[in-house]
Amino acid sequence: MAATFAVVAGVATYAGAWVVRANQIGRWIAVVVFAVLGLALLLPNLAEYLSRPFVRLGGHVQGQNSQEAPSVGRSVLLGVSTGLLWAPCAGPILGLILAGAALQGPSAHTTFLLLAFAAGAATSLALALFAGNKVFAAMKRSLGAEEWIRRGLGAAVLVGVVAISFGWDTGVLRRLSLSSTSGIEQKLVDRFHPVAYAKMDGGGAGNVEAAGPAIELKREGPMPSLDGAVKWLNSAPLSTKQLKGKVVVIDFWTYSCINCLRAIPYVEAWWEKYKDDGLVVIGVHTPEFAFEKDAANVQKSLGDLKITYPVAVDSNYAIWNAFHNQYWPAHYFIDAEGQIRYHHFGEGQYDESEQVIQQLLKEKGASLKNAGLVQVNGTGAQAAPDSHDVASPETYIGYERAQHYASPEAIKQDKAQNYSAPVRPTVNQWGLVGSWNVSGEHATLNAAPGKVIFRFHARDLHLVLGPGKNGKPIRFRVKIDGTAPGADHGVDTDESGAGEVKDYRLYQLIRQKGAVEDRTFEIEFLDPGVQAFAFTFG
Repeated sequence: MAATFAVVAGVATYAGAWVVRANQIGRWIAVVVFAVLGLALLLPNLAEYLSRPFVRLGGHVQGQNSQEAPSVGRSVLLGVSTGLLWAPCAGPILGLILAGAALQGPSAHTTFLLLAFAAGAATSLALALFAGNKVFAAMKRSLGAEEWIRRGLGAAVLVGVVAISFGWDTGVLRRLSLSSTSGIEQKLVDRFHPVAYAKMDGGGAGNVEAAGPAIELKREGPMPSLDGAVKWLNSAPLSTKQLKGKVVVIDFWTYSCINCLRAIPYVEAWWEKYKDDGLVVIGVHTPEFAFEKDAANVQKSLGDLKITYPVAVDSNYAIWNAFHNQYWPAHYFIDAEGQIRYHHFGEGQYDESEQVIQQLLKEKGASLKNAGLVQVNGTGAQAAPDSHDVASPETYIGYERAQHYASPEAIKQDKAQNYSAPVRPTVNQWGLVGSWNVSGEHATLNAAPGKVIFRFHARDLHLVLGPGKNGKPIRFRVKIDGTAPGADHGVDTDESGAGEVKDYRLYQLIRQKGAVEDRTFEIEFLDPGVQAFAFTFG
């Protein structure tokens, strides 16, 4: 019964989602469905009327089967027919799940909801069958409360219908449900990684107070080789043998990664503060995009970011693979004996990381003159994010990792195509306007003008851009909700929204000064050839 229920409902979910993607009218159809289902919750007679044909059909099949002698095959058939009967009889609650899935698209989350709903229904029936009259009596006593719960849900659904119709549904719930997940991700990585990592107790921006209690450090294995770098910057090549007797921090980063950029001021501050005490910081630049493999681009980024510590250009992922690393940024802390003692993946927990450095330096006998912690105030794209009000994820434009694309035209891979703006995009949906050639990694503008549109919710909006093959500066103009950004412009635009793409890098285009809310971002390129890679937020 549960399996049939999930399969039938899953097919309906997929078909419903296809209709919505094919035509924006489907959204309004789903809203009407929500309204009908809300009324069905409020009015049991309406729910009974809507399900009556399906009840008769299911009852007819069940009645036929009940006349035959029991067998495994017939029991399975009875379960299948019950599942077909139960799917429509489940009524408004199931309908809400299906309508929500139609709006959001089929996914593992939707499948789980359907299976959970089916398992609950099957369990209640099983209890009724095997526990007898006592369970039936208890269930009957709960019917009154259930009726009020159904009616309350019906009223809530109708309120939701009004909110969706007027576009009020994209703010409150998202702020409640989407927040920084770095702490959860860190715990999951620590739980399932084959090495026993030391745990951390929270974190945040650095301050100047004394360090707290010692952090438990464990031996996680010897430091892997640094061989394989295609070039070293700010230093001659370094080896594990040369680094024996030093405390080492390895920072995996890439210069278009916003999370890496925000961590770099702390890494630089640690280098400046502790290098005379025996600390060596090594930035391992492992590229995400093809343009980041160019050592000249990396060299320029060191000047722009004021990085003075040694950097290994790891364009072939040799060091990355030696460490079995999977994250940007990733910090590994190595003691004077060459053993990895601690790690941290992602932004944040800078206080704990610095305390680890201090402990490792003290282990090797260093006399620290200043036991306080660094104080860092990043500027521009390196400023700390407003992590409590970021509801837009990193979003790629190349077709290999594109998500939430909403222009009416399907992406034509590696071929020129004219695109038009998405119709009433919801939060985190984006689209192209004009003639673009979309490759696996980025989109290239064939003829000016051309636009990229994104409906977002965050304080800061960044876009990784490059000037294309000819390398000439490309002019652009940014708008937010149809007007110039004014005081909400980023460091790479002015108040009118004007700017230029001169290099391959991350451009900060929006930094809102007031309250964060859902906004529609638009960037229009006035010259052809620009390459757009990915949006990031903060």
